[in-house]
This record gives sequence, C-alpha cells and structure tokens, in this order.
Amino acid sequence: MDQTYSGAWDFRDTRASRRETVERLDRLSKFLDTALVIPGTGVRFGADAVIGLVPGVGDAITTAMSCWIIYEAHRLGVPRWLIWRMAGNVALDSIVGAVPIVGDLFDVVWRSNRRNMRLLRSHLEKRGLI
Repeated sequence: MDQTYSGAWDFRDTRASRRETVERLDRLSKFLDTALVIPGTGVRFGADAVIGLVPGVGDAITTAMSCWIIYEAHRLGVPRWLIWRMAGNVALDSIVGAVPIVGDLFDVVWRSNRRNMRLLRSHLEKRGLI
C-alpha cells in the first residue's frame, strides 16, 4: 500500500501555494482598505474605516486582521526588516486610527494593508517566488 499523502496537510512551499496565499491576503487587504466607494466621488474605503468607528474594540479588531497579513508574510519567509516595515505601517495606522474621527479619515487615506501587500508582493516577485 502506498503511504504517500498529498492532501490538505501537504506543507511543501511551492510557487503556486505562495501565489494562492498572496492572493488570499490581497483580498483581505482590499476588504479592509478599499472594498467600498463613496458614490460620485471615487473615494474608496474599507472595513477598517467602518469597523474603526466602534470606539476601542473596532480598532483592536482591524489591527488584529492587519497583523494576520504580517504573520502570513513571516510564514512566507520574508526578511525581518520587511516584517518590521509592515509592522510600522500597521502601528501608525493603529495609533492614529485610535483618535476619534481623525483616525477614521486617516484610515481612508493611509491604507496600511494595501501598502503592506505592495511591499510583500514586490519582495516575492523580485525573488521569483510567485
């Protein structure tokens, strides 16, 4: 009987699985930063700005979701300096985002998750990993 297994728990690091991970993270970053548009203005915003309207808890939830992108970047093997840069983007978003009203407007402009995805994708593409 053949004992090889290539099911869901096969953790080989392949280009296709990295690409799928990046695409999944890209969808999350779009959901958080640019999923919605104010009609007639072209101004895009996402769940980060909307959920952030809930004092305290909203910013904690969106920061946790942003940290998931950083965690996945770590799992993809990006260097420490890039992880720190991504964390800095999220930290700035979290700190300024905690300020009522101003923080929510900052979320619409800063888009830390989209920034982090550009950094991640650029790093992986330059190295031919996706």
